[in-house]
Amino acid sequence: MTEQQLPAWADPSVSPARLDAQGVSRRQLLRRAGLFGAAFTLGSAATPALAAPQRGFGGDDPRLAYLVGDHHVHSVYSHDAKYTFSQQATAAAEYGLDWMVFNEHSNFGHAHYGAALEHKEILEARAANPRQLIFQGLEWYIPAAEHCTVFAAPGPHEVDLLTQFELAYDGKLLGYDKGGAADADTARNEAHALKGIKWLAEQRRSGYVDDVLVLANHPLRLGIDSPHEMRGWRDAAPEIMIGMEGAPGAQGAAIPGWRGTTSIRGEYENKPSAQSWPGYAADAYLTYGGFDWATATVGGLWDSMLAEGRLFSITTNSDNHRTVFDTWKNGDWPAGQNFDNTGKLPDPVNTDTPQAGSDFWPGEFSRTHVGVTRYGYRAVMAGLRAGRVWLDHGHLLDGLDVRVKRDCDAGRGVTLGGRLRVRKGEKITLYVTVTTASRANPQGILPELAHVDVIRGAVRGPVTDRDAWKAPDTKVVHTKDVSGRKGTYTLRIPLTAGDESFYVRLRGSDGNRHGTGYLGASIDPHGPIPHEPGNGDPWADTWFYSNPIFVDVAGA
Repeated sequence: MTEQQLPAWADPSVSPARLDAQGVSRRQLLRRAGLFGAAFTLGSAATPALAAPQRGFGGDDPRLAYLVGDHHVHSVYSHDAKYTFSQQATAAAEYGLDWMVFNEHSNFGHAHYGAALEHKEILEARAANPRQLIFQGLEWYIPAAEHCTVFAAPGPHEVDLLTQFELAYDGKLLGYDKGGAADADTARNEAHALKGIKWLAEQRRSGYVDDVLVLANHPLRLGIDSPHEMRGWRDAAPEIMIGMEGAPGAQGAAIPGWRGTTSIRGEYENKPSAQSWPGYAADAYLTYGGFDWATATVGGLWDSMLAEGRLFSITTNSDNHRTVFDTWKNGDWPAGQNFDNTGKLPDPVNTDTPQAGSDFWPGEFSRTHVGVTRYGYRAVMAGLRAGRVWLDHGHLLDGLDVRVKRDCDAGRGVTLGGRLRVRKGEKITLYVTVTTASRANPQGILPELAHVDVIRGAVRGPVTDRDAWKAPDTKVVHTKDVSGRKGTYTLRIPLTAGDESFYVRLRGSDGNRHGTGYLGASIDPHGPIPHEPGNGDPWADTWFYSNPIFVDVAGA
């Protein structure tokens, strides 16, 4: 797409009800996702009951289809965004998303007016397009830290839950934003964040809402999400606080010649401040192959949390506020109106000039794939909670299926987010089934996967130091060169259960940019690296990541 070229659907007058008229077939999208198999009940929002805990050795998870989504999208119901609800929903369908979350920024205008107004649009869109799964959410200014996505399952109380939560627990609205080492209210503010997460969990337990989830957004952008805070959020309600953005939105921020010579992918252009956790080095404020330092560093913060033996998922998203190269600008306010007294920006106005922006449309570049056994809202949330998640940039892959299985077992084995129980010394195999990209991405590039990396880490249990951010026993243990391979193929990687439990996770890229990992070549010999400021073409440095699979060794 050139700077002057706009897609036909980028018109605020186009409602989600007209998606099919724009040439977008949800049936085609569903077929592409593999949702016409016998295992699925189309249109159902129901999620099967969670399986009983495995009592024996091994495991056999169900067959899955992966739905593609984005949990971080903004519209005119956010004070700093630009697009109408219809523009964002239509774009998401155009780029093949099955689900999306509108998580507007919290403020008094949103709580008092905007949330209810947007809810009416969401209800209309759901009725007109039942196979476009649209969640309503909130970007929570978490007390003493930065932002989180909060979203609930559709139901009679979804918007009430969000506004009650916003008014009672939002750090910006309460003035509970400070969290630096020298701030007098840091302990109070951090405690209030935990209260908020526990309150959400109680609303789920009581049945006020069917489900609710929380994910930390761009955790290292400002360095104010400390390791102990992230562990605290997870431990407060692990069934609610399920993970973090492994890669932030704003991936177009450093397109050469676009925003400036200091621009970094993800808008990770900050330096440590008095609010930052002092244990983060300056390099932690950068993205590596577009991914947050906490995720991209093998043996780093994400691995240190996984090494405790507890799932903490990663996602990616657009964080779309202002799309690169578009020609829309915010509309003008009528006299006497502002965001505080309306909760909604004026609709945007099209111009002939490209406007400032860092983002891609939902699904255009960043995609989160969630494994489901049914099609519906609660099924997506159940897949996210279970960790059946992998993510890619630039449409690098059409499909990925990952299983770990004991060699002595039949069946499918255990997939992403799951746990395989084995005996010490048993032979097990990691099966990685890749479906390569079959068509050009929105940039006109046919992506090619160059390598698949297997990362393995020992599980040692809870840490004593809650601010620990290293997992010294985690490293890249296998790299498979898959250059030139096309279609669908399966890699079979032998593993052995040793004396202690462990986990494995995957990563791979187009091979265009890599170097020695942050913690050294012995841990990660060819990992993602930062780009030069202002020179970060995202389409030329694309990666996929998967969530882990845990292997629990009996007696360990």
